[in-house]
Amino acid sequence: MRIWHKNLLLTLPLSLFSLLYGYAQDKWDLRKCVDYAVANNISVKQADVQARLAKLTLSLAKWSQVPTLLLNTGIGLNAGNSLNQTTYTINKTTTLYNSWGLQSSVTVWNGFYLQNTIAANRYAWQAALANSDKTKNDITLNVANAYLQVLLAMEQTEASHLQLQLSQHQLELNRKQVAAGTLPELNAAELESQVAQDSATYIGAQGTVTQNILQLKAYMDLDAGTPFEVYAPPVEDIPIENLADLQPEAVYTLALVNQPLQKMDALQIQEYHKAMQASKGAMYPTVSVFGSANTNYIHLGPDIPTAGYFTVIKTGNVYGTNAPVYDSVFQATASRHGAPDPYFTQLNSYFTQQAGINVSIPILNQGILHTNYAKSKLNLRNQELQRDQDNLTLKNNIYQAYTQAVTALQKFEANKITVTATQKSYDYAQKRYNVGMSNTIDLLTNQNNFFNARINLLSSQFDYVFKMKVLEYFKGLGIKLTKD
Repeated sequence: MRIWHKNLLLTLPLSLFSLLYGYAQDKWDLRKCVDYAVANNISVKQADVQARLAKLTLSLAKWSQVPTLLLNTGIGLNAGNSLNQTTYTINKTTTLYNSWGLQSSVTVWNGFYLQNTIAANRYAWQAALANSDKTKNDITLNVANAYLQVLLAMEQTEASHLQLQLSQHQLELNRKQVAAGTLPELNAAELESQVAQDSATYIGAQGTVTQNILQLKAYMDLDAGTPFEVYAPPVEDIPIENLADLQPEAVYTLALVNQPLQKMDALQIQEYHKAMQASKGAMYPTVSVFGSANTNYIHLGPDIPTAGYFTVIKTGNVYGTNAPVYDSVFQATASRHGAPDPYFTQLNSYFTQQAGINVSIPILNQGILHTNYAKSKLNLRNQELQRDQDNLTLKNNIYQAYTQAVTALQKFEANKITVTATQKSYDYAQKRYNVGMSNTIDLLTNQNNFFNARINLLSSQFDYVFKMKVLEYFKGLGIKLTKD
């Protein structure tokens, strides 16, 4: 029996995972969890939307360099007194008109306002991409931590299960000895209590696995009711960098280059610098070139009488006799316009062009431009201070992570020694118990000490692995739990 339970406990870390390893492709490994989280996490999607909006703003700024071109046309009726747009005379009749116009303008120089605005928007877009990467990295770190917590809970559950099986096996042997009269009934009762306690521990460990899986699903934005099985690689197979290669100053130097937050800070400083230059350029004169072409058509012909009457008027005298001469004259009371010139003939006849240069000089604008320039300088300074604050926080986090990793390693090594010592004590207690030199309480005490030492070893091992993964994350190596 001693050899059986000893071998069983020695294979504790691998007993469950050797079976799972062959079916890893059907389960959720860390890479699959991270990929799903990055693709579905709402915060990541929001960061992506912000990056797209920044790109659209950049595109709009680029289009501001392109000349404007506007085509307009209009058609309508004028009644009563109206201005004839072709002859610039007053019409007193209803007329049909149609006008066409084409205008274009382009800014030639404005203190490099447009160029600096484009550059600022380009840096803003790149900073938004860096922020999206930062969000993805944060999600990856959270998912990795939750994933490791699930692995730890699974290991602890398996350890609890093995402990329960061992207690049950001892109870069965003890009952046989009690029935044979070699041991008192008290021994069986004490072991039954231990089995009940181990059963409760096992049930609690199973609940912890479920809770940790739900937490992992929450980080992934995966529906809580979705079937979910985690692929659990043996913790011993998780690759870890050498602690000597993760000295805090070296990690900090790499983190300044590799961390998305630091990249974002640098890009935003460039953005605010260009925005400041654009604000300064807005105070200079703006020179633009413009041109236009216009033409008109109007439905207005010569007057043709349509109604009236004849009247007799004196037109002169007869030469010599001086006798008056009279003539009949038609007096129109209504008239209409005759046929107008053809449509395209008028458009061609009244076609006009205009071109010129426009200079706009800001003189008094209620201090808006100067205030904007002063604000832009303060925004730049504020972003520089934010960069310094982020770098300081990063360095503190790296030193804390390194200290925690060293402490976790020391605790892990100390727990190894504790496991070895408690295993020896348990082996001795088992031998003494088997020959009747020790009671059940002593055996169970040593057994529980050994079990707790194994659980503490597992916890410290996973804690050490995660602390090392945090350092690797700061270094820019990403987070992986396999050697692939």
